[in-house]
Amino acid sequence: MISVRTIVPILLLVLLSTTSLASDNRSLFEPYQSLLERHLTEQALPGNGLVTAFDYEAALQREDTQALLSKQADLLAAFDPAGLEGKAQSVAFWINAYNFFMIEQILTERPDGKLVSSVWDYGGRVNPFRDNIFQRPLFTIGGQDYSLDQMEKDILLGRGYQQKDWKDARVHFAVNCASVGCPPLRKAIYTEDNLETLLTENTRLALNTPRHLTIDGSTLRLSALFDWYREDFEEEAGSVRNFVRQWADTDVGTRANQTDAIDYIDYDWSLNRPENFPELSQ
Repeated sequence: MISVRTIVPILLLVLLSTTSLASDNRSLFEPYQSLLERHLTEQALPGNGLVTAFDYEAALQREDTQALLSKQADLLAAFDPAGLEGKAQSVAFWINAYNFFMIEQILTERPDGKLVSSVWDYGGRVNPFRDNIFQRPLFTIGGQDYSLDQMEKDILLGRGYQQKDWKDARVHFAVNCASVGCPPLRKAIYTEDNLETLLTENTRLALNTPRHLTIDGSTLRLSALFDWYREDFEEEAGSVRNFVRQWADTDVGTRANQTDAIDYIDYDWSLNRPENFPELSQ
């Protein structure tokens, strides 16, 4: 029989470990960080923009990739997000979780052993009778199964965070849907300490990138994200133009504000692998 003297230290160790992980996203997401450092390319563009690509093929060729994926998934499955404290810690956690699970999904569910060419290959468009990958509750955190939509729309951008004044439309430029049209995935893990800096930086970098913003005469052409999630941007800044002016480089914001119309750029759902970014071959 295990004595109380044995059980108490074990419980305290578990509690302290969970508390430590909750306060340090770097420790909790260490396997994910290793994957990013090995396989994510960040390429600066003229005009202070950025594109990034994840080399899924290279990841699959490494023998330890599956071990890293499994270790990260196990850490999240055992982690109770109720232990998160405050806006920065909580928002950073859910962004990291979303981005990790998106990569894990691409690497582990490969129809006929091949990488998908787009996240829509999993269903939702080609096969409307199957939930798309954003709707399927495949990802376990703290013993509960979540979908990517729940992480993004119900938590990060949901009513609960809105009521706490934690909702931040810049999250649209931090979560990454493994597609060319997405704002750039970053090598840095989001943490309590760097959240504000990274949200600001990634929004600015995206708005300096032609895939997300161009000005054609008197027309401001924006990523389709601004169309799909217009309410989030209007709620935060009063209008889409105000959001752009607030977070873009000063010259970009000034020029955007002088346009007369807004149009939206077709979203490129191709997988965010290096071959799909012409900028990386220049």
